This record gives sequence, structure tokens and C-alpha cells, in this order.
Amino acid sequence: MDIIGLLPSFGGFVFTVIAFVVALSVIVAIHEYGHYIVGRWCGIHAEVFSLGFGPVLWSRHDKDGTRWQIAALPFGGYVKFLGDSGAASGKDGDAIEAMSDEERRHTMHGAPLWARSATVAAGPVFNFILSFLIFASVFAYQGVAIEPLTIGQLRAHPVQTEALKVGDQILSIAGIETPPLEEFDTLVEALPNEPELEYEVLRDGERVTVIAPYPYPPAVVTLQPQSAAMDAGLEVGDVILSVDSARIATFEELKEIVGASDGKPLVLNIWREGDVFDLTLTPRRRDLPLADGGFETRWLIGITGGLLFEPQTERAGVFTSLWGGVTQTYYIVRSSLSGLYHMAIGAISSCNISGPIGIAQASGAMASQGLQSFVWFVAVLSTAIGMLNLFPIPVLDGGHLVFYAYEAVTGKPPNEKALRILMAIGLSLLLTLMVFAISNDVFCQ
Repeated sequence: MDIIGLLPSFGGFVFTVIAFVVALSVIVAIHEYGHYIVGRWCGIHAEVFSLGFGPVLWSRHDKDGTRWQIAALPFGGYVKFLGDSGAASGKDGDAIEAMSDEERRHTMHGAPLWARSATVAAGPVFNFILSFLIFASVFAYQGVAIEPLTIGQLRAHPVQTEALKVGDQILSIAGIETPPLEEFDTLVEALPNEPELEYEVLRDGERVTVIAPYPYPPAVVTLQPQSAAMDAGLEVGDVILSVDSARIATFEELKEIVGASDGKPLVLNIWREGDVFDLTLTPRRRDLPLADGGFETRWLIGITGGLLFEPQTERAGVFTSLWGGVTQTYYIVRSSLSGLYHMAIGAISSCNISGPIGIAQASGAMASQGLQSFVWFVAVLSTAIGMLNLFPIPVLDGGHLVFYAYEAVTGKPPNEKALRILMAIGLSLLLTLMVFAISNDVFCQ
């Protein structure tokens, strides 16, 4: 396969790299700051806090003697504590041996077990906190739709939508009374698949009947990164008029056609801001998490739909926003663990694992859809990195916590020789996983 063919134009490539570096730098900075600040609270002195590796571009010392620096290679970072031999947090035995007991207490290797455990665990925990705060902030910013369902903003559509007005309360559609918002899907399921339906709305205190498009049209509300739709050039706001010359009026019709395509190319007739043209794309097999923790495999093009209009919203309460942050973070962790399990037993494709190329492409794709999409992606990636770091693999934070658990049970740390062997094995596993993930980026479509 031509790897260069995977890359967009040079300008797009640069944008993708910048988005990836920004996302990774934010996540790494938060992760390492967790190690740093909790270590400081526990009496462990940090000598260096570095964002990036390699030649130092900028640095300064704070009043506590910690050197804060930015290095040339922005693909990671580290905190070097007193007594560490380097960025990998290995033990500098000679330096520690020459220290007094009081000085040794301020090293990672001479601190009490509880202090070391808290400092190591803080990195992944701070990643989860970042995700939680971003998700909660987005929920608070978006607000919650008010009852009864009221039009806040109309989306562009090829069928005249002037019949509906901002501020209209939707009383019924096609003669079916509008239910509470949490039950709105039941109304949609009962509607006839017609391009236009009769709406009864409350406008300025009066009941008005108008004709307007189907409430869930085959429109692109969001695009998934690394999807057939994005690769084919679909954009947010596009409306799909027909598939293989068959007219469609609803998003459900589009889903059914794509699901039954068996991966055959589809010709979509697209309406975009008044222009009409054709695009050809090929649906891709994707494994999707289910509510019960399992997975289903479907043919997808990588778009999500939405209502013909954006509902009016009101500010979400603090509890609602915070709970949304908790549930979204938990959902990502649960889905990721379930995905890894199902890949391990062969139930779903191992192509679901992405490497740095895939993550970089996703970063650029989400950034191109706007700040909110990009920030949401950062939160998702932060959750994934926090979870990965808790895996019980030597070299990762989870591996160190396993060693500390062993020390807590036996009363002594693991043998230095055994520790070096385990660390080498852990590093080999990570490098193997990295090579596997990069091969997925190149060969999986």
C-alpha cells in the first residue's frame, strides 16, 4: 500500500499534525502534572518537568528548584524526581546511596509506599479528571432541551422550511401528539416515510398547521473521523436526496440501504447549500458497542443524523452536567475494555486498534469540525490514555502499582534483577503493540 496515499494534501497534513500535537501535549501535560503535584504534596521533589523529549527549547527553574522545560520532540513528556537516573524513572543507586536519610525521603525510591503509590496513580487519575471536566463543561454549554419541544434553530434543507419558525412549539406531527422528549423516538417510529408531513405548532399563542420536511431527514449532522463519508468528501450540513437513484426522505431509510449494501459502492445524490451533485462511497464494516457491553458488526458510512431543527435549550443544572461527565467517562472506559476483550477472543476485528497515524488523522478530522468536536475528542483520548496507563504492564503506571502491591504484601520491593527483566519485557510488549497499531493504520480500511 502507498503510505503517501493515506496523507491529505500538504496543507491538510500540517493541520493534522498540529491538531495531533496540541491534543497529545494537553493530555500529556495533565498526566505528568498529576504525577508532579501529588508527588510534591507527598514530599517527593521533582527535579525536571518536561513537555516533550530531546533538545531543550525553553526552560526555567521555579522557587522550589524544579526545572520546567519544553523539548523539541512534542510526543510525550516526563517528570524526573530526585534520585531518578533519567526520564524513565530508573533508580540512580549511587546518588541515593550518597544521600542522608532526610534527603532520601524526598526521592521517589526512598519515599513511603503510600506516597509512591499515590504519585504514580495520580497521572491516570488526572487524565480521568480532565475527561470528566471537559464532558461536564460541554454538557453545561450545550444545555438541555426544554419541554415542550420548541424550535431553537432550523437546519438548512432543500425542501422549503419557512413554514416552521424559531420559537414554534411542536404539538403534533402527522396527527401524532408530540410525547415528552425522552419518548420522541416512539413518535418517529410511527411516522410515515414521507418527504413532507403535517405539523401542528403553537405560535404566538395560536395553533397553526403547516407542511414541513420529515423531522429526521437524511442529513449529515456529524462526521466520524476515518470514515467512508469523510474520505468521500461529505460535509456537515449535506442532505442526501437519493441513493443509487432511489429517492429517500428519512435517515432511517439511509441506514437500511447502507446496512444492506454488503460493502458495495453507493452513489449518493447530495444537496449542499443549493448545489446538487453525486458522490460515490463504499460502506465499511465497523464493530459498534452495545448497551449490554457486547458488540455488533454493521456496514456504515460514518455519519450521524439529527432533527430537522435544533431544539431550544436551557442551562443544565450543575448536578446534571457533572453526572453527564461521570457517565460519559465511564462509558468510554467500559466500551474500550469490552472492545479489547472481544478482540482478544476474536469476536471483532483487531483493526479497531488505532496507532499514532490513525489518532493523528482523527485529531485533524475532529479539529476540522470545530472547537467543540476537537475538545470532545481530547477528552475521549485522555480517558483512553489514562486507562491504558493503568494496565498492569511494567513500564506503565499500572505496572509500577503492581510492584508496589507486591511490596505491600511481602514487605520488600521486587528483586532489582527481576525488576529490570520485567521492565524489559514490558517495554517489548509496548513496542510490539505500537508496531501492530501502526500496521493497522496502514493496512486496515
